[in-house]
Amino acid sequence: MEVASYQPYIDPDYDTLIERIYPARVCIDNETCRDCTLVKVDSANKHGILLEMVQVLTDLDLVISKSYISSDGGWFMDVFHVTDQLGSKLTDESLILYIQQALCATRRGGLSKELQASSQRKHFGPRHVSSEHTVLEMTGTDRPGLLSEMSAALAEMACHIASAVAWTHHARAACIFYVEDEARGGPIVDPWRLAQIKERLENVVEAHHDEGERRSVRLTAPVAGRMHAERRLHQLMFADRDYEQCRCCGRSGCVGSGSRGGGCEGAHVSIESWKDKGYSVVNMRSRDRPKLLFDTVCALTDMQYVVFHASVSSEGSLANQEYFIRQQDGCTLDSETKKHKLTQCLLAAVERRGSHGLRLEVSTQDRPGLLSDVTRVFRENGLSITRAEVRVHGERAIGSFHVTEASGNDVNLSTVELVRKEIGGSVVIVNKSSGASTPQGPMSALSAGLISRSGDEKPRLSLGSLIWSQLERFSSNFGPIRL
Repeated sequence: MEVASYQPYIDPDYDTLIERIYPARVCIDNETCRDCTLVKVDSANKHGILLEMVQVLTDLDLVISKSYISSDGGWFMDVFHVTDQLGSKLTDESLILYIQQALCATRRGGLSKELQASSQRKHFGPRHVSSEHTVLEMTGTDRPGLLSEMSAALAEMACHIASAVAWTHHARAACIFYVEDEARGGPIVDPWRLAQIKERLENVVEAHHDEGERRSVRLTAPVAGRMHAERRLHQLMFADRDYEQCRCCGRSGCVGSGSRGGGCEGAHVSIESWKDKGYSVVNMRSRDRPKLLFDTVCALTDMQYVVFHASVSSEGSLANQEYFIRQQDGCTLDSETKKHKLTQCLLAAVERRGSHGLRLEVSTQDRPGLLSDVTRVFRENGLSITRAEVRVHGERAIGSFHVTEASGNDVNLSTVELVRKEIGGSVVIVNKSSGASTPQGPMSALSAGLISRSGDEKPRLSLGSLIWSQLERFSSNFGPIRL
């Protein structure tokens, strides 16, 4: 006679019940530390809650200089040391209120519509999370002009691009477009038209692919609770196996430009077992930069690892991260194969956002086919886009582009001047390693541009993010331009 195994009943409203009995508590402390604000969170635990909370803070362009995390025993406790982009404490009362509400909302499964609407009015919150647009996702082999050709195809098919993000890494590319019907507005829902758009874009992506090369084009209708775009980009590139190109220099796991003076400049990952406590311990040391914690936690979460304890800190230009983890099924990393794959994936997650090239911030009047026109200008001037982020705010379109020469070399400044004249609006050249400024275009009185390679970034100051936010605030005062 077979004996049925016992299956405990789990109330589907269990999470809601726990939230009512033990609501999340968020404390914003400006008194304890002299040079930063402490964001303290106590909450019932759930898988992915750490990533959701880090996502809230990074979407606000806050700098997390230190963090202590513990989630043993079904309870989550975290302390984040944060500043704004200028290294100052958080004093804006509306921002503090938003942080408190948003961090509590992560326990309930997302932001309310009211909180989302309030955050958009005040320029808070994620730039690329939309439940009102058709979404196009693409992965494939990177090549000069790919983004230009895709945006041109969308423009020809009367698809207005409300926002877009694109990353490249190890000769692979991934991008997400949020599109709407150019004539009627709103999402594109007609199945026949969606099939036409998909077929056209597949032809564009396949044009320069060799037989058997990985590629994908996917269109999805609007859905509530859509995933954060940057997390989705990590997932797309992980599924595309771009991490397989990450290599070690021989010192644990690393990725970098090699050795200078006997040391490696790349990121390093080491994984050890703490058998007495049943943890795998992941130590990571890398150059510090904005959103580093978000990228690392993305990789761990999407690979189904649970973070039980963690300590994150920065020392000058370097960041140290230590995670005590288990797999979601409770097991530790028990094979060298698993350790090697996790090492590769963490290195790839760190490297993807570290795009190379000159960073250009563009702000101009929005119009149909704008992204197609801007990227065509880049292509015709011999520039290749290594990373891009574009969105429409009111009557203005605001974009950030990392560009190199098609050969991979640095961009000649005379070429940038030609691009600026052809694009119109304002083009700001961002450099994060200097205090000088080089005004470009009519908005130079508002913000200054600086010239450098992105590898010279300083961790506690993101001038590009500051310029972005100021451009948005400034552009909201523009009315439509009459020609």
